[in-house]
Amino acid sequence: MITNNLLIKLKVRSNENIAKTRDVLLSMQGKIEPLRDLQVEVNIRPGESSYDIILITRFASLQDLEAYLVHPVHVEVSKYIVDVLDTGAVVCYEY
Repeated sequence: MITNNLLIKLKVRSNENIAKTRDVLLSMQGKIEPLRDLQVEVNIRPGESSYDIILITRFASLQDLEAYLVHPVHVEVSKYIVDVLDTGAVVCYEY
């Protein structure tokens, strides 16, 4: 199983932006076949060095992760994220 975590720091951290970004990320659920599980969590302890949202996605294989990255639904969501993103970080691991 492959887990890919994306940490997102928004350009403008407001409740509205956080909720909209969370909804956009969750909109992928059930629409991308190789995506086994999707979880979106909002940071409850914000600070200067904190990220606002974490996207946790799980896949059966690295090939499935690669298929997800180029899937049209993911590509559309990525365009939104690029517009609101200040900083991001990724941690991908196998277990």
